[in-house]
Amino acid sequence: MSLVDLRIRARQAGRPLRTAGDGLVSLGQHVTFYIRTIASIPFALTKYRKHVLGQISEVSFGTNSLLSGGGTIGIVFAMSLAAAMMLGVETHRGLELVGMTSLSGMLSAVANTRELAPVVVAIALAAKVGTGFTAQIGAMRISDEIDALDSMAIRSIPFLAGTRVIAAMICVIPIYMIGLLASYLSTRLVVVFFNGASAGTYDYFFHLAISPQDLLYSGLKAVVFAAVVALVHCAYGYYASGGPAGVGQAAGRALRTAILAIGILDVLMTFGLWGLVPQIPGMGI
Repeated sequence: MSLVDLRIRARQAGRPLRTAGDGLVSLGQHVTFYIRTIASIPFALTKYRKHVLGQISEVSFGTNSLLSGGGTIGIVFAMSLAAAMMLGVETHRGLELVGMTSLSGMLSAVANTRELAPVVVAIALAAKVGTGFTAQIGAMRISDEIDALDSMAIRSIPFLAGTRVIAAMICVIPIYMIGLLASYLSTRLVVVFFNGASAGTYDYFFHLAISPQDLLYSGLKAVVFAAVVALVHCAYGYYASGGPAGVGQAAGRALRTAILAIGILDVLMTFGLWGLVPQIPGMGI
């Protein structure tokens, strides 16, 4: 065996170690970025208020018309309608098998409030707003605009990432409320009008199962999800490299990471806020 073959085999054997090392370096960069961004939020809120307001407008309504232009409000409304409609269909079918369709209102209140609405708004933010954050910041990185900000003594992380995290956390509340309302209306429409269930029975169990505490916890989940989405996408954009193709790859990786983080956080926060054994105080269970 020649010396060249030995070198090639040694490189191939060490490739997994180099890949793992690069992964750890990237993880360290992102964790450091998250910490610096969260710590810079008070500074960004006081020094870059106009920029925060501009980001709030762009996140909520987009740059074009509300529906056709892809504003987040319209997207969340449409996604919530579709998802809650399927929830209503399957809920009614499942309860009909055991003769308990009167509990459709209870399941609608619990499922839409605790799980569906926060997850839908988070995925919409990741797909629409988050990828935009990655593309904007990534384009600034590959064109050396971020280095130019640093050279002008403008702190790039508060200016680019801190303002976007604040905007996402602020505007997610009204967007989440619109999505929650759409999910309530959609599920009730399917169960009551399409399947012929009793409206009075549905409303009775719906109001019995829902509570202000559930709404508060659900809103908290939406805010946390929005912050995580903004942090992940801004980090991938900030460390993007490789030209326009690299920015596109960073946006794809950021979207995958954000959706995975949403899923993991959703499970952890559901168990942390409502416990391993869920309870419905209004129904005594």
